[in-house]
Amino acid sequence: MKPSMLYEALLALIGERVPLHVWGACGVGKSQIVSQVADDLDYDFLDVRAVQLDPIDLRGLPRIAADSTEWVPPKFLPTNGKGILFLDELTAAPQMTQAGCYQLVLDRRLGEYKLPDGWVVIAAGNPASERGVHFSMPRPLRNRFVHLDLEPDLTDWCRWALQSGVRSEIIAFLRFKPALLHDADATSDQNAWPTPRSWEMASNVLKGLSARNGAASAEIEAQMLEGTIGPGATAEFVGFLRLFRQLPSIDEILLNPETAPLPDEPSAQIAIATALGRAMSDQSVAKGARYLDRMPIEMRVLAMRDASARDRAITHTPEFIRFGVEHAEVIQ
Repeated sequence: MKPSMLYEALLALIGERVPLHVWGACGVGKSQIVSQVADDLDYDFLDVRAVQLDPIDLRGLPRIAADSTEWVPPKFLPTNGKGILFLDELTAAPQMTQAGCYQLVLDRRLGEYKLPDGWVVIAAGNPASERGVHFSMPRPLRNRFVHLDLEPDLTDWCRWALQSGVRSEIIAFLRFKPALLHDADATSDQNAWPTPRSWEMASNVLKGLSARNGAASAEIEAQMLEGTIGPGATAEFVGFLRLFRQLPSIDEILLNPETAPLPDEPSAQIAIATALGRAMSDQSVAKGARYLDRMPIEMRVLAMRDASARDRAITHTPEFIRFGVEHAEVIQ
């Protein structure tokens, strides 16, 4: 299931308070999507790391009250409102801790404690194939969840990346080399490998280096990227960066759309189209469109889709309306 589908599934299940477990490789965005749903619904989001809990941590501690003993629930459990109780890294927790979640997941209770009606339990974990800390989920607990598998998807990731400030050169590179969005075959002894999360980190590395105004050498940049996305992906990405940095600037393109240089290489065309899609506004789309008219149709579609998804005001411009009429068959 790709991220946009998981988002819709979460919206459907939360309303019915159906417990859900999201499975997926590390770094594919499980917790980020659940957190985004909570934000969009204006729900509280309580992130509980199951791996850090002992079974007694969930039940709480006993205290004497009059002639009986009662249990005092832990303060981190909610008492009112609406929200998502997110049990992250559940499969990294020992089975005794997982077993402590039986009643909470199915009956929405822990002893005397009752989960408020406005809250839903969602959990996430990595499969055993990830070679991390993993304890098999007991069958009774499995049967208490709806199970969904999250897989990375380039289109969904690029849409998110455009809205989240990820560097244009990374988006363009992954469109040219989509298999490197997530390298599930990376060797287990590597400290870094490509995942959606590590590409976001690589974007932050480039931003940090850019803020240094060129003070860092190309060697430092390459080693920092290698420590983020691994050696194989870095070798290809650094080669792409050399090409990207030789392309005409967006300012040059928008200033002289009819005469600005037009690259022949497909990878360079993807880079230019991605950068234009990031930069165009309703004020500059007319000039951007004149440059795009010189490019292959798939590049025009790519740039216009990105620009309109990022800034809806662009869809009301004459240039976008003309483009939509002329190319309706390829932009649906």
